[in-house]
Amino acid sequence: MDHSEIEQNYGTWRSPITATLTASGLVNFSELRESEYGLLWIEQRPFENGRSVLVVETRNTRQDLTPSPYSVRSRVHEYGGGAYCVADDGVFFVNAIDQNVYGCSLLEGSTEVTQLTAGDDNVRYADLTWDSGRNMLIAVRETHEAGSEAVNELVAIDCVTAEANVLHAGHDFYSSPRLSNDAERLAFLVWDHPNMPWDGNQLFVATLNTTGNIVAETLVAGGVAESVFQPEWITPERLIFVSDANGYWNLYSYDSSGIYCVNADTAEYGAAQWAFGMRTYIPISERLVVANRIDNGVAALVFVDIDNGMVTPLENRFSSYACLNRTAMGIAFVAGKPDDLQTVVRMDLSNAEVTKIATQGTLDIDPDYFSVPEQIVYDNADGLETFAYFYPPRHPSAAGPVIQKPPLLVLSHGGPTGHAGRDLNFRIQYYTSRGWAVVDVDYGGSTGYGRAYRQRLDDRWGIGDVADCVAAVNYLISTDRIDPLRVAIRGGSAGGYTTLRALVTSPVFKVGASHYGIGDLKALARDTHKFESRYLESLIGDAFEERSPLHEAERFNCPVAFFQGAEDRVVPPNQAEAMVEALRDKGIAVMYMKFEGEGHGFRNGTNIEKVIEAEYAFFSRVFGLEPADDLTRAFDGADLMNFS
Repeated sequence: MDHSEIEQNYGTWRSPITATLTASGLVNFSELRESEYGLLWIEQRPFENGRSVLVVETRNTRQDLTPSPYSVRSRVHEYGGGAYCVADDGVFFVNAIDQNVYGCSLLEGSTEVTQLTAGDDNVRYADLTWDSGRNMLIAVRETHEAGSEAVNELVAIDCVTAEANVLHAGHDFYSSPRLSNDAERLAFLVWDHPNMPWDGNQLFVATLNTTGNIVAETLVAGGVAESVFQPEWITPERLIFVSDANGYWNLYSYDSSGIYCVNADTAEYGAAQWAFGMRTYIPISERLVVANRIDNGVAALVFVDIDNGMVTPLENRFSSYACLNRTAMGIAFVAGKPDDLQTVVRMDLSNAEVTKIATQGTLDIDPDYFSVPEQIVYDNADGLETFAYFYPPRHPSAAGPVIQKPPLLVLSHGGPTGHAGRDLNFRIQYYTSRGWAVVDVDYGGSTGYGRAYRQRLDDRWGIGDVADCVAAVNYLISTDRIDPLRVAIRGGSAGGYTTLRALVTSPVFKVGASHYGIGDLKALARDTHKFESRYLESLIGDAFEERSPLHEAERFNCPVAFFQGAEDRVVPPNQAEAMVEALRDKGIAVMYMKFEGEGHGFRNGTNIEKVIEAEYAFFSRVFGLEPADDLTRAFDGADLMNFS
């Protein structure tokens, strides 16, 4: 212990990383696009009730293009993405409230927003692509009708008449319409139930006539056991895409001479397509791309030569590189770091010099409060190498007693086809700066480690993921880093299911928090949205009841907190409410907080603040900790049962 540090019990330290800061102060960036008028992106602003605002930066001046109450967010597949595109001297965007397409100008001084489509929110659009020569928008359309499954199609919207013409239909899902440089061909992805796009999908290239209709099509790549991602035209004749045909998401090239793998690499250049418009690489010339290379979960920017497959390091100062986009002088992306805020940056490729364009907010906190993650590698119960990020407690003026070890919070990420990250995460730092340790587990099933690692969870969801979380705890116990009697677990969505299964099946966890998590798999399969309606078949098989926490309520023996959005259509509120009722009736200590107006994942800053404080107060009370924070109102709005 440093002489400047005061000895205090772990889990009780006072921290400037407040729930208010964690919840309300930071914007999220997405969907960078370059135009001749400047760089554009979407900002999700918790302090505006989660409104997503389209912003343009021109000559060091930033301007909001979409005034309140417009919010740029698609709800296709519920997760959205691809919510706007640049169109000559303007943009088209999807408005969150009614899911219609609107237009606005990029010309300086123009503030007018005009409506293009005129449907209700039962008709949704995503992955907007501009066809300048034909004055039309190409998009994925999703139509909802009561009593039947939503219908997804590829459509072209006339920007004068607003009439939508169906370009392609018949598949369950469509994404990534990409128009060739000469506008004569269209690449797009399709897949069908029960596959998810990271399991298996297909890449087509279609020939268009002068009116924009498809007159011929060619299946380029993909199948039920091959995942294809992000097609991009590098010339009018040459298409680049990502495929995991060789076991990892690698780059491939397609032209009249055929298909070849650009770089057979045991690293990943793609990602699980949970949202539209994702970009993990960007062409910068006719033979060169800049790509986000993920090697065993660790990201770095590289150059890839499409002709000879040579991979050259470019940048590794950041922990993440999202939303890659070409600019006049190089590239732009959203950069993350373990000890700094996410930033929109430009990079000059001639010297790798980085210029900050926008940041999430103002960081007035001593970086000595930030716990920097350490990647740990350990064997799971099957002897397979498994990965996680460990965050030790950190505080510039507090240290735990020598005879104590810190309580541990285990994080089980969502998806489950997702991954842990290394970016500065105030939800994690909130705990570590108060004297907790945190471990963020990339259990088998996570992305960033190849297809075989991803498929470890096939038929084993609720078993393999839980075992990997337990193995992470046991590893930390064996290395004497944590208190084995004070281990909590938290997860959201699919991670909430992992959390509940962990509480049922392992005694190492003493308390848990499920954020919009799954308790009844059979009910989820019946009630959830189309995109994930058959997802469980590969994850669970026929074991719906035996792996549903709701049907194992008698095996719960520790307190559980539940947080739920009232408008959640991915994991409906009946999931949490059935669990709460079952555990209450068994006499288990339960906390339930339900938030009106929230969907799958909380966007309102005030609500997020309440969740953070309530969860921390709940865990602290269960572990007998006395936090320095004033938490006298932490349980306001919560239903507390069997809990004193």
